[in-house]
Amino acid sequence: MSVQVPPHKLTETNNTRRIDIFSWSIETIVAPIINASESDELQASLGFPLPEMTFGNNSLVIRHNPTGWEYQLDATHALKQVRGGELQPGDGGVRVGYADAWLKSRLDPDASSPFPQTSPTKPYDWTYTSMYPGHVTSGEKFNFVPADPESPRHAIPIAELTRQDPILFYAEVPLYEDELHDNGMSQVTVRVRVMPGAFFLLARFTLRVDNVLFRTYDTRIYHSFSSSPPLIIRECSGWEASYDTIKQQLPRRNDLTPLIDPNFVAKALGSLPEIVAQKTGAGTGWRGMGSEITVCTLPA
Repeated sequence: MSVQVPPHKLTETNNTRRIDIFSWSIETIVAPIINASESDELQASLGFPLPEMTFGNNSLVIRHNPTGWEYQLDATHALKQVRGGELQPGDGGVRVGYADAWLKSRLDPDASSPFPQTSPTKPYDWTYTSMYPGHVTSGEKFNFVPADPESPRHAIPIAELTRQDPILFYAEVPLYEDELHDNGMSQVTVRVRVMPGAFFLLARFTLRVDNVLFRTYDTRIYHSFSSSPPLIIRECSGWEASYDTIKQQLPRRNDLTPLIDPNFVAKALGSLPEIVAQKTGAGTGWRGMGSEITVCTLPA
């Protein structure tokens, strides 16, 4: 059955792309990593060294035009969720043999690194773990509240998202990435797609610490254009498992390539029993494990 494509407008200028559809505007900015002066300013405000690739000018903004409600995801706010200072219980601290040497290489003024010599020497979460789901920037009186677990309206319709509906707008927005001194990878990427009947956003934090653990934190945001009053569903989920647990799920034992693919890692983590990936994890006590669904209802 064919899907009718509704009226919409696409706009593209320099690093910015935008779609206007029904009562909504979705805009993305995808630019190169920030320059030295921008890096210095952001690092000073955060109080710890930035990831190797920080896309500080990138963002994704969703706006409901009739109410002025606006929701944004950007690198600065994602990095503000990274623990600066000594790790606390629940932060999921990863302490491995090379961690201290890694920190020294990032903080030592004599070390060869892209960061200024005025870098603070206080400790911080060297894995750049962030549970950033985005934030409301306008129309704060319409915020997210816990979903009703008994209401099917308060669940993201996975079957609908797997249909082969036309994609009217798609964008991938990297926020930051770091290779953890060649000992793994930490990154946050936001993806959005707009179909004739809905929009769907996935913000994914992925962590790989080689021979130690994998960690993923996903924020999924869904809105059906037919919902009345307008309803936005947000699902936040975190998974964690030991490196060996995920390695055992490789299609071919001697091919480790899938371990650097965030999609494979997320799928592997999601296939594990809940008690393993969302409660026990890798034994770090990370508070991000588990799932939570919240909803935001806007005036009709």
